[in-house]
Parts: sequence; C-alpha cells; structure tokens
Amino acid sequence: MADKSILIVDDAEINRGILSEIFKEEYDVLEAENGRKALEIIAAKKDKLAAILLDIVMPEMDGYRLLEKLSEYKIPAKIPVLMITADGSTDAERKCYEKGAADVIHKPFDSMVAKHRVMRSIELYESRRGLEQKVTDQTRVLKKQFMVLKKQEERLRETNARIIDTICTIVEFRNLESGYHLKRIKGFVQILANTAMRNYPEFGLTPHKIEVITNASAMHDIGKITVPDSILLKPGRLTADEFDIMKSHTTRGCEIVKMLADLQDKEYLEVSYDICRHHHEKYDGKGYPDGLKGEEISIAAQLTSLADVYDALVSDRVYKSAFTPSKAYEMIKNGESGIFSTKMLACFDIARPEMEAMVARTKAEEEANAAAGGAGMMSQ
Repeated sequence: MADKSILIVDDAEINRGILSEIFKEEYDVLEAENGRKALEIIAAKKDKLAAILLDIVMPEMDGYRLLEKLSEYKIPAKIPVLMITADGSTDAERKCYEKGAADVIHKPFDSMVAKHRVMRSIELYESRRGLEQKVTDQTRVLKKQFMVLKKQEERLRETNARIIDTICTIVEFRNLESGYHLKRIKGFVQILANTAMRNYPEFGLTPHKIEVITNASAMHDIGKITVPDSILLKPGRLTADEFDIMKSHTTRGCEIVKMLADLQDKEYLEVSYDICRHHHEKYDGKGYPDGLKGEEISIAAQLTSLADVYDALVSDRVYKSAFTPSKAYEMIKNGESGIFSTKMLACFDIARPEMEAMVARTKAEEEANAAAGGAGMMSQ
C-alpha cells in the first residue's frame, strides 16, 4: 500500500518515531508536531491518507479540538482517526468516540496491538467504501435499466394508444363521423376535466387521472361496431326495439374493452370500461344501461357524457343538422339533452369559451381538408 499514507500527529518526536517504525513497511508515514501542521497536511494529502493517528495532549491545538475541526469537514467519515492517549478513563474514551474517533489506543501501547487496531480500522473503512461504491454502481445500473424500461413502456403505451385510436376511428367512419369527432371528444373531456380539477378538488382529479380519462374517452362508442347499419345510419326516429339495440352499444363496448385488455394497463382498462358502460347514464337516473343516479356515476363517465352530448349537438348527424354552439349550450343548460349535475354545468359554463373555440378550429380544419380533397379529385 505504498501509494497510501498514515499521518501521525504528536508533539513528542519519540512517539512519532516509535509509530513510524511500526507502519513504515506498509505505508508512507507523514508526521506533524501539532494540530495546525496536521491540518495543512490533511488538506494537501487527504486523498492519499489511509488513517490519522492523533495524540490528545498537544500545544496550539489539542487532539480533541483537531478532531472537532476534522469532523466539521466530515474527514472522520472518510478516513479513520485513531486517538492516542495516556488517559485510560471511560469518560476520556467516550469523549473520543463522541467526537468521531474510529478507535482509541492507550499509552503505553504494545506495537503489535497498536498495529492491529490501526490496520483493522483501515480495513473496515476500505470495506465500507467498497460496499458504498458497489451500491453506487448497482444504483447507477438499475437507474439506467429503469430508464430503458420506462422508455419501452412509453413507446408501448403510445403504440397501444394508436391502435385504440385507429379502432375507434374505424367505428366513427362506419358511423359516418369524421376523425374530428374523436379529436373533439378528447379535447372537450380534457378542457372540462382541467376546469373541474381547478374548481372542485373533491372530484380527486390529477393531471395523471385527466390524461387517462381523456385517452379512455375515445373508447366511449366502440360498441357501435356491433350495431347494424340499418339502425346506426337510420335517418329517422328509431323504434323501441331499434333503440334497445342501439343502447346495447354500451354493454357490447365493455365486452370489446375486455378483449383489448392485453393492449391496456389496469387503470386504463378500468376507466375505458366505465366510460363505455356509463357515458349514457344521467344524473337524474334516467340514463342507461344501469340507471345510475347522482354521484353513482363516475367523474370519468360524467365528463365523457357531457362532451359527447355537446359534440352531437354541434355536429351534423344522419338524423339532424348541426346546432350552433350557443344553441347547443342552451339545450344542455335547459336539460333538453338529459340532466347533468350542477357542478358539471358550472364547469361547462367556465369552459364554454374554450370549447366553442375548439369547435370553430376543428370545423375549419375539417372544411379545409375536405376542400383540399375535392380539389385533388378535380385535378385527376
């Protein structure tokens, strides 16, 4: 260990000489006759020091004061400091340990015993440093692996979301809806949810929950893929039997969500299932399929329901033309499209400008794309 040094701090030259003889074969030995000189050496050589042997009784700065000074810089946590004293009392020994000493060697000392105790302290510190380094290395490796897994999880989540959105878009195309319907539903849900989070903390909404609900809201009508075209695309009023079949899209949607379980994590699956089944429930209990009432309806289903009703009103459908946003607002507030909670309606009031802006923006995009498509066909 010639690359390591031991510092002996003692005002008595003879004591320094005796200790130097003990360790000179294994270590470079450095000497200081007082505490101030020791501080200079430690500042310059601390990375090379294997141990510090410190006499207590010294002029200028005694061993206790020097130990306190070293503790301020956390030196005893990195380098074992062994106190050398002729005071064999328990109080003196306790004081050494309280101030950070690794061990205490009593004068007069046996050279073999002193060497053994110093070497044991050095080995313990080196072993601890080795373990700390292993923990640090393993933590670094685990952190790197975690980041890789997290990125893989994010990519998988993005892929799954695209698959789900594609499936839902196919349903909307079959329903003669444009892809903007899903875009608006998700946008309306996000706007309403953020408004609810800011104004009604009792809903327990968080940014993470809002993200899950927003993405899951795209699944609300997936069950319509099971509804026959003759009913789904009927321009007139549905008969009672036809309406029963149409209403089944909620429960059939739940069956499809279960089949997609491998593409979704548990939380997303549960919210998607809830939205599919309950987005037609009404606050007064007159919705379907379960006739839920009041707060029996989850916040996710309430948000999706209001977003779906609003988009249905402001959009062209096979059975009606689009209402203006202001007319749609009045119809929802007046209960013409089902009853919503006062809190949901209050959120709707606050979010109205942002939702109307989204309607205008998406309809402009839709018209521009349609015009571009028509122009393309004319040029062929």
